[in-house]
Amino acid sequence: MNRARLALFTILLTYLLIVFGGFVASSESGMGCGPEWPLCNGAVIPKLQGDTLIEFAHRVIGAILGIVAIILFVKIIRSHANTTIRSVAWGMLFLLIVQIFLGAVVVILDLPAIVVTGHLLVAMVFLASLIWLWRSTGHMELQHKIHPVSINIEKRKQIINHLNIVLVLLLLTLVFGAYIKHESYGLACGWLTCGESLLPNTLPGILQTIHRVLAFISTIYLFLISFWSFSKRWGVTMQNRLSIAILILLLQLLVGVWTILSYLDIPWAVLHLALGTALFGFVYEARVFAGIHMPLTRKPRIAVNEHKKSQM
Repeated sequence: MNRARLALFTILLTYLLIVFGGFVASSESGMGCGPEWPLCNGAVIPKLQGDTLIEFAHRVIGAILGIVAIILFVKIIRSHANTTIRSVAWGMLFLLIVQIFLGAVVVILDLPAIVVTGHLLVAMVFLASLIWLWRSTGHMELQHKIHPVSINIEKRKQIINHLNIVLVLLLLTLVFGAYIKHESYGLACGWLTCGESLLPNTLPGILQTIHRVLAFISTIYLFLISFWSFSKRWGVTMQNRLSIAILILLLQLLVGVWTILSYLDIPWAVLHLALGTALFGFVYEARVFAGIHMPLTRKPRIAVNEHKKSQM
């Protein structure tokens, strides 16, 4: 398996681990192995049933991901990759170590909300590093050759800056959502109001409202960027990416409303996380595409020479 395919496989494993982690949290199976790590209820392979089965399965997926990520790291270091790719690979390995450490701390300290939230945050950054490594190889990106659209450096900087802002908003939305979930604040507000008013008057209600405001701002911003991609002609490949992101966003909003209406029913809560993670991944991939693959316009040499002559 070449480096690009291995990176893609690692991305899919990471996504599965994040979503399955949401299932562990929603089913309240986080302590299925007891306050022990790396053992599970005092055994390497425990009696697999109930919460123990769910939590142990999560650990097995994490172990497989760790092995695959290390293999990817070794492949990159042994290859003729440039310094930037090697640096990102080292960063990916560091994030993996931090993620393993936080996973152990979460179990030993009996699922503190702030640490669980940090665990998710590191997982999202880890996912982003994998996406960058995957796309930086250039082996999987072919669409820009089919629909080449050249842009100037300033326009590309604008695109990247807009996408960076959306990514920060999405990450903050996910972080607040994770903290609210693990503090059991998910039903602090209804799907439209908090209690008998639109404005919250309790800490859980305030946190839930912040989460919703961030989601609302992210939605508006992403719609604006998608509109600009067509009006300012950012190219078919970027337009397609943002259109997919909009579709995922709309689905996530609908699932989010239904999650509240269903009183945090497990399948809907897990689907909400799955769509949120996918949205972050798709937007980040678009940002990587803008930074690496979008071709730049260049001034013809004739025009440059004439400009120099005019200054003499």
